[in-house]
Amino acid sequence: MRMRRIQGFWLSWLSYPCITLLIALMTAALRPLGSALDLVNIALIFLFPVLVSAVWWGLRPAVYAAFLAVLAFDFFFVPPTLSFSVADIRYLVSFAVYMAVASLTASLASRLKQQLRYSRQREAQTAALYSLSRQMSAITDLHALLDNVSREASRTMGAEVAIYLPDERSHLTLTHLSDLGSPWGKEESEKVIAKLAFDHGEAVGYGSDTLRNAQGYYLPLRTEDRVYGVLALNLKDRKFRFTSAQRQMLEALGGLAASAIARVKLAEEAKIAHLTAESERLRTAILDSVSHELRTPLAAIIGSATALTSGDDHLFNAEDRQELLVTIREGALRMNRLVMNLLSMAQLESGMLRLRKYWCDVEDLIGVALAQVKDFMQHRRLQVQLPPEPPMVLGDEVLLEQALVNVLSNAIKYSADHSEIGIAVSAHTDMLVIEVADRGIGLADGEYGRIFDKFYRAGAAKQVTGTGLGLAICKGIVELHDGTIAARRNEPQGTVITIRLPVHRPSGEALESERHDRQETELETDG
Repeated sequence: MRMRRIQGFWLSWLSYPCITLLIALMTAALRPLGSALDLVNIALIFLFPVLVSAVWWGLRPAVYAAFLAVLAFDFFFVPPTLSFSVADIRYLVSFAVYMAVASLTASLASRLKQQLRYSRQREAQTAALYSLSRQMSAITDLHALLDNVSREASRTMGAEVAIYLPDERSHLTLTHLSDLGSPWGKEESEKVIAKLAFDHGEAVGYGSDTLRNAQGYYLPLRTEDRVYGVLALNLKDRKFRFTSAQRQMLEALGGLAASAIARVKLAEEAKIAHLTAESERLRTAILDSVSHELRTPLAAIIGSATALTSGDDHLFNAEDRQELLVTIREGALRMNRLVMNLLSMAQLESGMLRLRKYWCDVEDLIGVALAQVKDFMQHRRLQVQLPPEPPMVLGDEVLLEQALVNVLSNAIKYSADHSEIGIAVSAHTDMLVIEVADRGIGLADGEYGRIFDKFYRAGAAKQVTGTGLGLAICKGIVELHDGTIAARRNEPQGTVITIRLPVHRPSGEALESERHDRQETELETDG
Protein backbone atom coordinates (compact mmCIF):
# COMPACT_ATOMS: atom_id res chain seq x y z
CA MET A 1 0.00 0.00 0.00
CA ARG A 2 2.87 2.40 0.72
CA MET A 3 4.31 1.65 -2.72
CA ARG A 4 0.94 2.47 -4.28
CA ARG A 5 0.87 5.84 -2.49
CA ILE A 6 4.37 6.67 -3.76
CA GLN A 7 3.41 5.69 -7.31
CA GLY A 8 0.23 7.80 -7.12
CA PHE A 9 2.23 10.81 -5.90
CA TRP A 10 4.66 10.70 -8.81
CA LEU A 11 1.92 10.09 -11.37
CA SER A 12 0.02 13.11 -10.05
CA TRP A 13 3.02 15.42 -10.47
CA LEU A 14 4.01 14.01 -13.83
CA SER A 15 0.55 14.86 -15.16
CA TYR A 16 1.29 18.63 -15.28
CA PRO A 17 4.31 18.43 -17.63
CA CYS A 18 2.36 15.99 -19.78
CA ILE A 19 -0.64 18.37 -19.99
CA THR A 20 1.65 21.30 -20.84
CA LEU A 21 3.31 19.28 -23.61
CA LEU A 22 -0.05 18.09 -24.98
CA ILE A 23 -1.48 21.65 -25.20
CA ALA A 24 1.76 22.90 -26.75
CA LEU A 25 1.59 20.22 -29.46
CA MET A 26 -2.10 20.97 -30.13
CA THR A 27 -1.37 24.69 -30.37
CA ALA A 28 1.49 24.06 -32.80
CA ALA A 29 -0.77 21.83 -34.91
CA LEU A 30 -3.73 24.27 -34.92
CA ARG A 31 -1.69 27.45 -35.47
CA PRO A 32 -1.25 26.97 -39.24
CA LEU A 33 -4.97 26.13 -39.52
CA GLY A 34 -6.14 29.19 -37.59
CA SER A 35 -7.38 31.01 -40.69
CA ALA A 36 -9.28 28.00 -41.98
CA LEU A 37 -11.05 27.08 -38.72
CA ASP A 38 -13.58 29.08 -36.81
CA LEU A 39 -12.60 30.20 -33.29
CA VAL A 40 -15.51 28.24 -31.82
CA ASN A 41 -14.18 25.03 -33.38
CA ILE A 42 -10.71 25.74 -32.03
CA ALA A 43 -12.15 26.37 -28.55
CA LEU A 44 -14.02 23.06 -28.69
CA ILE A 45 -10.85 21.25 -29.75
CA PHE A 46 -9.09 22.69 -26.70
CA LEU A 47 -11.63 20.84 -24.50
CA PHE A 48 -9.97 17.57 -25.51
CA PRO A 49 -6.93 17.85 -23.14
CA VAL A 50 -9.33 18.87 -20.36
CA LEU A 51 -11.32 15.62 -20.78
CA VAL A 52 -8.14 13.54 -21.10
CA SER A 53 -6.73 15.09 -17.92
CA ALA A 54 -9.96 14.49 -16.00
CA VAL A 55 -10.11 10.84 -17.04
CA TRP A 56 -6.44 10.02 -16.56
CA TRP A 57 -5.30 12.26 -13.71
CA GLY A 58 -8.32 13.74 -11.92
CA LEU A 59 -9.92 17.08 -11.24
CA ARG A 60 -6.90 19.28 -10.40
CA PRO A 61 -4.90 18.42 -13.51
CA ALA A 62 -8.10 18.96 -15.55
CA VAL A 63 -8.58 22.49 -14.12
CA TYR A 64 -4.91 23.17 -14.88
CA ALA A 65 -5.48 21.96 -18.44
CA ALA A 66 -8.54 24.23 -18.81
CA PHE A 67 -6.62 27.28 -17.54
CA LEU A 68 -3.64 26.57 -19.78
CA ALA A 69 -5.93 25.98 -22.79
CA VAL A 70 -7.62 29.39 -22.26
CA LEU A 71 -4.22 31.09 -22.15
CA ALA A 72 -3.05 29.34 -25.33
CA PHE A 73 -6.33 30.07 -27.10
CA ASP A 74 -6.19 33.76 -26.11
CA PHE A 75 -2.51 34.24 -26.95
CA PHE A 76 -2.36 32.47 -30.30
CA PHE A 77 -5.88 32.63 -31.78
CA VAL A 78 -7.93 35.55 -30.31
CA PRO A 79 -7.22 38.93 -31.94
CA PRO A 80 -4.91 40.60 -31.36
CA THR A 81 -2.76 37.41 -31.60
CA LEU A 82 0.49 36.90 -29.71
CA SER A 83 -0.96 38.99 -26.94
CA PHE A 84 -3.06 38.31 -23.86
CA SER A 85 -5.17 41.42 -24.53
CA VAL A 86 -8.52 41.11 -26.32
CA ALA A 87 -10.08 43.43 -28.88
CA ASP A 88 -13.63 42.56 -27.88
CA ILE A 89 -14.75 42.51 -24.25
CA ARG A 90 -17.16 39.71 -25.08
CA TYR A 91 -14.21 37.30 -25.32
CA LEU A 92 -13.77 37.62 -21.57
CA VAL A 93 -17.31 36.35 -21.09
CA SER A 94 -16.54 33.51 -23.51
CA PHE A 95 -13.40 32.65 -21.52
CA ALA A 96 -15.42 32.57 -18.28
CA VAL A 97 -18.05 30.34 -19.86
CA TYR A 98 -15.31 28.14 -21.31
CA MET A 99 -13.68 27.77 -17.89
CA ALA A 100 -17.05 26.98 -16.29
CA VAL A 101 -17.89 24.37 -18.96
CA ALA A 102 -14.40 22.88 -18.81
CA SER A 103 -14.49 22.73 -14.99
CA LEU A 104 -17.94 21.15 -15.00
CA THR A 105 -16.92 18.63 -17.66
CA ALA A 106 -13.74 17.83 -15.75
CA SER A 107 -15.67 17.46 -12.52
CA LEU A 108 -18.16 15.05 -14.10
CA ALA A 109 -15.42 13.02 -15.76
CA SER A 110 -13.44 12.91 -12.51
CA ARG A 111 -16.50 11.79 -10.55
CA LEU A 112 -17.22 9.07 -13.09
CA LYS A 113 -13.64 7.89 -12.83
CA GLN A 114 -13.81 7.93 -9.02
CA GLN A 115 -17.13 6.08 -9.12
CA LEU A 116 -15.59 3.51 -11.44
CA ARG A 117 -12.65 3.10 -9.06
CA TYR A 118 -15.00 2.66 -6.10
CA SER A 119 -17.04 0.13 -8.06
CA ARG A 120 -13.92 -1.84 -8.88
CA GLN A 121 -12.83 -1.70 -5.24
CA ARG A 122 -16.25 -2.90 -4.13
CA GLU A 123 -16.14 -5.65 -6.72
CA ALA A 124 -12.68 -6.70 -5.56
CA GLN A 125 -13.78 -6.61 -1.92
CA THR A 126 -16.91 -8.62 -2.69
CA ALA A 127 -14.87 -11.18 -4.62
CA ALA A 128 -12.35 -11.38 -1.76
CA LEU A 129 -15.14 -11.83 0.81
CA TYR A 130 -16.82 -14.47 -1.34
CA SER A 131 -13.56 -16.35 -1.85
CA LEU A 132 -12.77 -16.12 1.87
CA SER A 133 -16.26 -17.31 2.83
CA ARG A 134 -15.91 -20.33 0.51
CA GLN A 135 -12.53 -21.17 2.03
CA MET A 136 -13.88 -20.78 5.56
CA SER A 137 -16.83 -23.05 4.85
CA ALA A 138 -14.42 -25.88 4.04
CA ILE A 139 -12.03 -25.30 6.98
CA THR A 140 -12.59 -27.27 10.17
CA ASP A 141 -9.30 -26.46 11.89
CA LEU A 142 -9.36 -23.29 14.00
CA HIS A 143 -5.67 -22.47 13.46
CA ALA A 144 -6.00 -22.68 9.66
CA LEU A 145 -9.13 -20.55 9.86
CA LEU A 146 -7.38 -17.80 11.83
CA ASP A 147 -4.43 -17.93 9.45
CA ASN A 148 -6.73 -17.31 6.47
CA VAL A 149 -8.54 -14.46 8.23
CA SER A 150 -5.37 -12.67 9.36
CA ARG A 151 -3.69 -13.07 5.97
CA GLU A 152 -6.71 -11.65 4.10
CA ALA A 153 -7.16 -8.79 6.57
CA SER A 154 -3.45 -7.92 6.46
CA ARG A 155 -3.44 -8.01 2.63
CA THR A 156 -6.58 -5.88 2.35
CA MET A 157 -5.65 -3.27 4.96
CA GLY A 158 -1.89 -3.23 4.42
CA ALA A 159 -1.22 -3.51 8.16
CA GLU A 160 -0.32 -6.08 10.78
CA VAL A 161 -3.17 -8.12 12.25
CA ALA A 162 -3.47 -9.85 15.62
CA ILE A 163 -6.32 -12.11 16.77
CA TYR A 164 -7.22 -12.64 20.44
CA LEU A 165 -9.41 -15.53 21.62
CA PRO A 166 -10.51 -16.55 25.14
CA ASP A 167 -8.86 -19.62 26.67
CA GLU A 168 -10.46 -22.33 28.82
CA ARG A 169 -10.64 -19.92 31.79
CA SER A 170 -12.18 -17.15 29.61
CA HIS A 171 -8.95 -15.13 29.72
CA LEU A 172 -8.29 -13.30 26.46
CA THR A 173 -4.96 -14.43 24.97
CA LEU A 174 -3.05 -13.66 21.79
CA THR A 175 -3.80 -16.55 19.45
CA HIS A 176 -2.56 -15.50 16.02
CA LEU A 177 -0.26 -12.90 14.44
CA SER A 178 0.09 -12.09 10.76
CA ASP A 179 3.77 -11.17 11.37
CA LEU A 180 5.32 -13.46 13.96
CA GLY A 181 8.52 -11.42 14.08
CA SER A 182 6.77 -8.20 15.07
CA PRO A 183 6.48 -7.22 18.75
CA TRP A 184 3.11 -5.54 18.14
CA GLY A 185 0.16 -7.28 19.74
CA LYS A 186 2.20 -8.92 22.50
CA GLU A 187 2.37 -6.01 24.93
CA GLU A 188 0.12 -5.89 27.96
CA SER A 189 -1.42 -2.54 27.00
CA GLU A 190 -2.64 -3.95 23.69
CA LYS A 191 -4.15 -6.96 25.45
CA VAL A 192 -5.97 -4.63 27.87
CA ILE A 193 -7.53 -2.68 24.98
CA ALA A 194 -8.49 -5.94 23.25
CA LYS A 195 -10.10 -7.12 26.52
CA LEU A 196 -12.10 -3.88 26.64
CA ALA A 197 -13.42 -4.49 23.13
CA PHE A 198 -14.19 -8.11 23.99
CA ASP A 199 -16.08 -7.27 27.19
CA HIS A 200 -18.17 -4.46 25.68
CA GLY A 201 -18.67 -6.00 22.23
CA GLU A 202 -17.88 -2.69 20.51
CA ALA A 203 -14.97 -1.50 18.37
CA VAL A 204 -12.23 0.27 20.32
CA GLY A 205 -9.20 2.26 19.21
CA TYR A 206 -8.21 4.59 16.39
CA GLY A 207 -11.19 6.33 14.81
CA SER A 208 -13.77 4.81 17.19
CA ASP A 209 -15.74 6.39 20.01
CA THR A 210 -13.50 4.80 22.67
CA LEU A 211 -9.73 5.42 22.89
CA ARG A 212 -9.81 7.01 19.43
CA ASN A 213 -6.13 8.04 19.70
CA ALA A 214 -4.87 4.50 20.29
CA GLN A 215 -2.33 3.02 17.89
CA GLY A 216 -4.58 0.15 16.85
CA TYR A 217 -8.15 -0.63 15.90
CA TYR A 218 -9.75 -3.48 17.89
CA LEU A 219 -12.83 -5.10 16.37
CA PRO A 220 -14.81 -7.70 18.37
CA LEU A 221 -15.58 -10.90 16.45
CA ARG A 222 -19.21 -11.24 17.37
CA THR A 223 -22.37 -12.92 16.21
CA GLU A 224 -25.86 -12.04 17.34
CA ASP A 225 -25.54 -13.74 20.71
CA ARG A 226 -21.85 -14.09 21.50
CA VAL A 227 -18.39 -12.50 21.17
CA TYR A 228 -15.78 -15.07 20.10
CA GLY A 229 -12.65 -12.92 20.05
CA VAL A 230 -11.03 -9.67 18.90
CA LEU A 231 -9.36 -8.80 15.59
CA ALA A 232 -6.77 -6.03 16.07
CA LEU A 233 -5.27 -3.88 13.29
CA ASN A 234 -1.94 -2.10 13.78
CA LEU A 235 -2.36 1.56 12.74
CA LYS A 236 0.84 2.81 14.33
CA ASP A 237 2.11 3.91 10.91
CA ARG A 238 -0.62 6.46 10.05
CA LYS A 239 0.70 7.55 6.69
CA PHE A 240 -2.64 6.58 5.18
CA ARG A 241 -6.18 7.28 6.31
CA PHE A 242 -8.29 4.54 7.83
CA THR A 243 -11.30 5.22 5.63
CA SER A 244 -14.90 4.24 6.23
CA ALA A 245 -14.69 1.84 3.27
CA GLN A 246 -11.73 0.08 4.88
CA ARG A 247 -13.58 -0.02 8.19
CA GLN A 248 -16.61 -1.58 6.50
CA MET A 249 -14.38 -4.12 4.79
CA LEU A 250 -12.73 -4.99 8.10
CA GLU A 251 -16.12 -5.35 9.77
CA ALA A 252 -17.26 -7.67 6.97
CA LEU A 253 -14.12 -9.77 7.46
CA GLY A 254 -14.76 -9.79 11.20
CA GLY A 255 -18.34 -10.93 10.67
CA LEU A 256 -17.20 -13.77 8.42
CA ALA A 257 -14.50 -14.75 10.90
CA ALA A 258 -16.97 -14.72 13.81
CA SER A 259 -19.44 -16.91 11.91
CA ALA A 260 -16.69 -19.33 10.91
CA ILE A 261 -15.31 -19.52 14.47
CA ALA A 262 -18.83 -20.10 15.75
CA ARG A 263 -19.27 -22.92 13.24
CA VAL A 264 -15.97 -24.56 14.26
CA LYS A 265 -16.78 -24.16 17.97
CA LEU A 266 -20.26 -25.63 17.49
CA ALA A 267 -18.79 -28.52 15.51
CA GLU A 268 -16.31 -29.19 18.32
CA GLU A 269 -19.07 -29.02 20.92
CA ALA A 270 -21.25 -31.33 18.84
CA LYS A 271 -18.34 -33.75 18.49
CA ILE A 272 -17.72 -33.69 22.24
CA ALA A 273 -21.42 -34.24 22.89
CA HIS A 274 -21.46 -37.13 20.43
CA LEU A 275 -18.37 -38.68 22.01
CA THR A 276 -19.90 -38.23 25.45
CA ALA A 277 -23.12 -39.89 24.35
CA GLU A 278 -21.18 -42.67 22.63
CA SER A 279 -19.03 -43.19 25.73
CA GLU A 280 -22.14 -43.36 27.88
CA ARG A 281 -23.72 -45.84 25.48
CA LEU A 282 -20.59 -47.99 25.49
CA ARG A 283 -20.34 -47.78 29.27
CA THR A 284 -23.94 -48.92 29.60
CA ALA A 285 -23.38 -51.70 27.07
CA ILE A 286 -20.23 -52.84 28.87
CA LEU A 287 -21.93 -52.86 32.26
CA ASP A 288 -24.94 -54.74 30.91
CA SER A 289 -22.84 -57.26 29.02
CA VAL A 290 -20.28 -57.80 31.75
CA SER A 291 -22.87 -58.10 34.51
CA HIS A 292 -24.86 -60.59 32.43
CA GLU A 293 -21.79 -62.55 31.40
CA LEU A 294 -20.35 -62.67 34.92
CA ARG A 295 -23.60 -63.51 36.65
CA THR A 296 -24.04 -66.92 34.99
CA PRO A 297 -20.54 -68.37 35.64
CA LEU A 298 -20.42 -66.79 39.10
CA ALA A 299 -23.74 -68.40 39.99
CA ALA A 300 -22.44 -71.76 38.76
CA ILE A 301 -19.15 -71.36 40.66
CA ILE A 302 -20.85 -70.23 43.86
CA GLY A 303 -23.43 -73.01 43.67
CA SER A 304 -20.83 -75.72 43.00
CA ALA A 305 -18.44 -74.39 45.64
CA THR A 306 -21.27 -74.14 48.20
CA ALA A 307 -22.28 -77.72 47.51
CA LEU A 308 -18.70 -78.94 47.90
CA THR A 309 -18.14 -77.04 51.15
CA SER A 310 -21.49 -77.89 52.73
CA GLY A 311 -19.98 -80.82 54.60
CA ASP A 312 -22.59 -83.33 53.44
CA ASP A 313 -20.12 -85.76 51.92
CA HIS A 314 -22.67 -88.58 51.91
CA LEU A 315 -24.79 -86.60 49.38
CA PHE A 316 -22.06 -86.63 46.69
CA ASN A 317 -20.09 -89.46 45.23
CA ALA A 318 -16.77 -89.06 43.42
CA GLU A 319 -18.46 -88.55 40.05
CA ASP A 320 -20.67 -85.77 41.42
CA ARG A 321 -17.71 -84.01 42.97
CA GLN A 322 -15.81 -84.23 39.70
CA GLU A 323 -18.75 -82.71 37.84
CA LEU A 324 -18.96 -79.83 40.33
CA LEU A 325 -15.22 -79.19 40.00
CA VAL A 326 -15.52 -79.17 36.20
CA THR A 327 -18.38 -76.65 36.49
CA ILE A 328 -16.21 -74.42 38.68
CA ARG A 329 -13.32 -74.70 36.24
CA GLU A 330 -15.50 -73.94 33.19
CA GLY A 331 -17.00 -70.94 34.96
CA ALA A 332 -13.55 -69.65 35.87
CA LEU A 333 -12.31 -70.13 32.29
CA ARG A 334 -15.35 -68.30 30.96
CA MET A 335 -14.72 -65.37 33.30
CA ASN A 336 -11.05 -65.36 32.33
CA ARG A 337 -11.96 -65.16 28.63
CA LEU A 338 -14.28 -62.23 29.38
CA VAL A 339 -11.57 -60.37 31.29
CA MET A 340 -9.03 -61.05 28.53
CA ASN A 341 -11.44 -59.74 25.89
CA LEU A 342 -12.12 -56.59 27.88
CA LEU A 343 -8.40 -55.95 28.37
CA SER A 344 -7.66 -56.59 24.70
CA MET A 345 -10.42 -54.23 23.57
CA ALA A 346 -9.18 -51.53 25.94
CA GLN A 347 -5.67 -51.89 24.49
CA LEU A 348 -6.97 -51.76 20.92
CA GLU A 349 -9.09 -48.68 21.60
CA SER A 350 -6.27 -46.80 23.31
CA GLY A 351 -3.67 -47.73 20.70
CA MET A 352 -1.46 -49.29 23.38
CA LEU A 353 -1.40 -52.71 21.75
CA ARG A 354 2.05 -53.27 20.25
CA LEU A 355 3.03 -56.17 18.02
CA ARG A 356 6.03 -58.36 18.69
CA LYS A 357 6.50 -59.86 15.25
CA TYR A 358 8.16 -63.22 14.75
CA TRP A 359 7.91 -65.89 12.08
CA CYS A 360 4.92 -68.03 13.02
CA ASP A 361 4.05 -71.53 11.87
CA VAL A 362 0.34 -71.65 10.98
CA GLU A 363 0.11 -75.30 12.04
CA ASP A 364 1.42 -74.39 15.51
CA LEU A 365 -1.00 -71.45 15.79
CA ILE A 366 -3.98 -73.66 15.00
CA GLY A 367 -2.73 -76.38 17.35
CA VAL A 368 -2.45 -73.97 20.28
CA ALA A 369 -5.90 -72.51 19.53
CA LEU A 370 -7.47 -76.00 19.42
CA ALA A 371 -5.88 -76.87 22.74
CA GLN A 372 -7.40 -73.78 24.34
CA VAL A 373 -10.96 -74.48 23.10
CA LYS A 374 -10.79 -78.22 23.83
CA ASP A 375 -12.27 -77.85 27.32
CA PHE A 376 -15.57 -76.33 26.17
CA MET A 377 -16.05 -77.77 22.67
CA GLN A 378 -18.11 -80.64 24.22
CA HIS A 379 -19.41 -82.98 21.50
CA ARG A 380 -18.60 -80.83 18.48
CA ARG A 381 -16.18 -82.15 15.88
CA LEU A 382 -13.31 -80.06 14.50
CA GLN A 383 -11.90 -80.88 11.06
CA VAL A 384 -8.60 -79.24 10.02
CA GLN A 385 -7.31 -79.04 6.43
CA LEU A 386 -3.76 -77.80 5.91
CA PRO A 387 -1.73 -77.42 2.70
CA PRO A 388 1.30 -79.73 2.29
CA GLU A 389 3.72 -76.89 3.10
CA PRO A 390 1.98 -74.11 5.06
CA PRO A 391 3.74 -70.76 4.64
CA MET A 392 5.18 -68.79 7.52
CA VAL A 393 3.38 -65.69 8.80
CA LEU A 394 5.20 -62.68 10.22
CA GLY A 395 3.22 -61.58 13.26
CA ASP A 396 2.57 -61.66 16.98
CA GLU A 397 1.84 -65.31 17.71
CA VAL A 398 0.07 -64.58 21.03
CA LEU A 399 -2.38 -62.16 19.42
CA LEU A 400 -2.93 -64.39 16.37
CA GLU A 401 -3.66 -67.31 18.69
CA GLN A 402 -6.16 -65.13 20.59
CA ALA A 403 -7.88 -64.17 17.32
CA LEU A 404 -8.18 -67.83 16.28
CA VAL A 405 -9.46 -68.80 19.73
CA ASN A 406 -12.14 -66.10 19.55
CA VAL A 407 -13.28 -67.21 16.08
CA LEU A 408 -13.36 -70.90 17.14
CA SER A 409 -15.15 -70.05 20.42
CA ASN A 410 -17.73 -68.10 18.46
CA ALA A 411 -18.27 -71.04 16.08
CA ILE A 412 -18.59 -73.49 18.99
CA LYS A 413 -20.98 -71.25 20.92
CA TYR A 414 -23.45 -70.94 18.05
CA SER A 415 -23.23 -74.54 16.79
CA ALA A 416 -25.36 -77.44 17.95
CA ASP A 417 -23.94 -80.49 19.73
CA HIS A 418 -22.41 -83.14 17.45
CA SER A 419 -22.15 -80.61 14.60
CA GLU A 420 -18.99 -80.23 12.58
CA ILE A 421 -16.72 -77.16 12.46
CA GLY A 422 -14.22 -76.96 9.64
CA ILE A 423 -10.87 -75.15 9.62
CA ALA A 424 -9.40 -74.83 6.13
CA VAL A 425 -6.02 -73.21 5.42
CA SER A 426 -5.00 -72.30 1.86
CA ALA A 427 -1.83 -70.60 0.65
CA HIS A 428 -1.68 -68.17 -2.24
CA THR A 429 1.15 -66.16 -3.78
CA ASP A 430 1.06 -63.32 -1.25
CA MET A 431 -1.81 -64.26 1.03
CA LEU A 432 -2.65 -66.90 3.63
CA VAL A 433 -6.37 -67.66 3.97
CA ILE A 434 -7.88 -69.28 7.08
CA GLU A 435 -11.57 -70.21 6.93
CA VAL A 436 -13.61 -71.35 9.94
CA ALA A 437 -16.98 -72.75 8.84
CA ASP A 438 -19.73 -73.82 11.24
CA ARG A 439 -23.26 -75.25 10.85
CA GLY A 440 -24.77 -72.94 13.44
CA ILE A 441 -27.82 -70.70 13.50
CA GLY A 442 -26.53 -68.36 10.79
CA LEU A 443 -27.32 -64.68 10.34
CA ALA A 444 -29.52 -62.42 8.27
CA ASP A 445 -27.92 -61.14 5.05
CA GLY A 446 -27.51 -57.60 6.38
CA GLU A 447 -25.76 -58.69 9.59
CA TYR A 448 -22.59 -60.28 8.21
CA GLY A 449 -20.88 -56.90 7.85
CA ARG A 450 -21.88 -55.76 11.36
CA ILE A 451 -20.84 -58.68 13.52
CA PHE A 452 -17.32 -57.20 13.80
CA ASP A 453 -18.63 -54.03 15.46
CA LYS A 454 -18.15 -53.60 19.20
CA PHE A 455 -21.02 -54.95 21.33
CA TYR A 456 -23.12 -55.88 18.30
CA ARG A 457 -25.31 -58.93 18.86
CA ALA A 458 -27.21 -60.48 15.97
CA GLY A 459 -30.94 -60.90 16.33
CA ALA A 460 -30.73 -64.69 16.18
CA ALA A 461 -28.01 -64.72 18.89
CA LYS A 462 -29.94 -62.91 21.63
CA GLN A 463 -30.70 -66.15 23.46
CA VAL A 464 -26.97 -67.03 23.62
CA THR A 465 -24.85 -65.26 26.22
CA GLY A 466 -22.04 -63.03 25.00
CA THR A 467 -20.64 -59.49 25.05
CA GLY A 468 -20.20 -58.85 21.33
CA LEU A 469 -16.46 -58.22 21.78
CA GLY A 470 -14.82 -61.39 20.48
CA LEU A 471 -15.08 -60.74 16.74
CA ALA A 472 -14.39 -57.02 17.20
CA ILE A 473 -11.09 -57.97 18.87
CA CYS A 474 -10.36 -60.39 16.02
CA LYS A 475 -10.85 -57.58 13.51
CA GLY A 476 -8.50 -55.28 15.43
CA ILE A 477 -5.77 -57.93 15.69
CA VAL A 478 -6.02 -58.95 12.03
CA GLU A 479 -5.91 -55.35 10.82
CA LEU A 480 -2.85 -54.72 12.98
CA HIS A 481 -1.20 -57.46 10.90
CA ASP A 482 -2.28 -55.71 7.63
CA GLY A 483 -4.86 -58.43 7.02
CA THR A 484 -8.62 -58.58 6.58
CA ILE A 485 -11.45 -60.55 8.18
CA ALA A 486 -14.94 -61.08 6.74
CA ALA A 487 -18.01 -63.25 7.20
CA ARG A 488 -20.47 -64.87 4.80
CA ARG A 489 -23.25 -67.42 4.77
CA ASN A 490 -22.31 -71.11 4.84
CA GLU A 491 -24.66 -73.04 2.62
CA PRO A 492 -27.02 -74.59 3.50
CA GLN A 493 -26.67 -73.30 7.09
CA GLY A 494 -24.15 -71.58 9.28
CA THR A 495 -21.42 -69.00 8.92
CA VAL A 496 -17.92 -68.86 7.42
CA ILE A 497 -15.34 -66.51 8.94
CA THR A 498 -12.43 -65.80 6.54
CA ILE A 499 -9.10 -64.40 7.75
CA ARG A 500 -6.57 -63.22 5.16
CA LEU A 501 -2.99 -62.49 6.25
CA PRO A 502 -0.05 -61.39 4.10
CA VAL A 503 2.70 -64.00 3.81
CA HIS A 504 6.44 -63.57 3.49
CA ARG A 505 9.27 -65.90 2.61
CA PRO A 506 11.79 -65.82 5.47
CA SER A 507 15.43 -66.48 4.76
CA GLY A 508 17.57 -68.81 6.85
CA GLU A 509 19.43 -65.85 8.33
CA ALA A 510 16.15 -64.21 9.37
CA LEU A 511 14.97 -67.39 11.13
CA GLU A 512 18.30 -67.78 12.92
CA SER A 513 18.29 -64.12 14.02
CA GLU A 514 14.72 -64.49 15.29
CA ARG A 515 15.58 -67.64 17.22
CA HIS A 516 18.43 -65.77 18.89
CA ASP A 517 16.12 -62.82 19.75
CA ARG A 518 13.55 -65.15 21.29
CA GLN A 519 16.17 -66.82 23.44
CA GLU A 520 17.35 -63.45 24.74
CA THR A 521 13.73 -62.41 25.47
CA GLU A 522 13.10 -65.65 27.36
CA LEU A 523 16.30 -65.18 29.38
CA GLU A 524 15.28 -61.59 30.29
CA THR A 525 11.84 -62.81 31.30
CA ASP A 526 13.26 -65.61 33.47
CA GLY A 527 15.72 -63.19 35.06
